[in-house]
Amino acid sequence: MSTVLPSSVRACTRMGVRVVFAGALAIGLLTSGPASDAHAATDPKPTSVEQQYATTTAKRGTSARRVARAITVATHQKGDRYSYGAAGPNRFDCSGLTYFSFRKAGFKKIPRTSSAQSHYARKIPRNKMHRGDLIFFRDGGGVYHVGLFAGSKNGRRMVLHAPYSGTRVRTERIWTNNWFPGTLRYR
Repeated sequence: MSTVLPSSVRACTRMGVRVVFAGALAIGLLTSGPASDAHAATDPKPTSVEQQYATTTAKRGTSARRVARAITVATHQKGDRYSYGAAGPNRFDCSGLTYFSFRKAGFKKIPRTSSAQSHYARKIPRNKMHRGDLIFFRDGGGVYHVGLFAGSKNGRRMVLHAPYSGTRVRTERIWTNNWFPGTLRYR
């Protein structure tokens, strides 16, 4: 779930939000009122744009840590055999590897197939990718393969994936330009 924030708030960094809160606290805007207003002070919904921004930022941090955990889990599967329709723990197909890794990292609602995963993930620009984001390979018929972004080596993007029958889970450079990135960092 994303919220639309004014550009001035969106441009704020975490430090900027802290400064806003510190200033509001200094002038007494965030202090609790009289006892009759005690319930208003403990309302669980964020009441200001700054609070909504802080909540969204905290959620992104948690998801980012889970994505980092997913790439770690996937990396530990290197060398496991490819097996069509397998989702681990010792054999995988491409979407089985991503499904297994992200489920172990706490993403319990991730779909099983690469096509469904491409609809589940938030599409992002290539220049905004982080390690652990998903890479979806496509052709005229749609998404046919998925892997995890493993970073760059010698200026080339690398993918960690279960390639095809007769191979093992491995990291290699991306071989085509027909792909798009997606992320679960905002889930």
